[in-house]
Amino acid sequence: MPHHEPPERHRRHARSMRKEGTRGEAILWSQLKDRRIGGIKFRRQVPLKGYIIDFISFEARLIVEVDGSQHAESAADRIRDEAFAADGFVTLRFWNDEVEQSLDLVVRKILMALDKPI
Repeated sequence: MPHHEPPERHRRHARSMRKEGTRGEAILWSQLKDRRIGGIKFRRQVPLKGYIIDFISFEARLIVEVDGSQHAESAADRIRDEAFAADGFVTLRFWNDEVEQSLDLVVRKILMALDKPI
């Protein structure tokens, strides 16, 4: 995917989301930042193709989303995931509660997606 320059309003929105993220996002970010999982670089709250991605590794072509109940059975999320899949990205989705209560399992699933040893 070529380098893109998101509109300023998307960058502002992403910055505000970094400051106001959910508890689940903060917990998972503590594991993803600084290449702590599999030595892979992740970025958080990245504006891309009109969406704000919770966590993304361009290197690994992996998107990780931490969702609340508003995402249950979301057709919009399916469309979004398919659009990114067409660009070669795999999307993993976890519930906020899942991250908060089973962080080890979430990390293992991410490592499996990265094809890294657990």
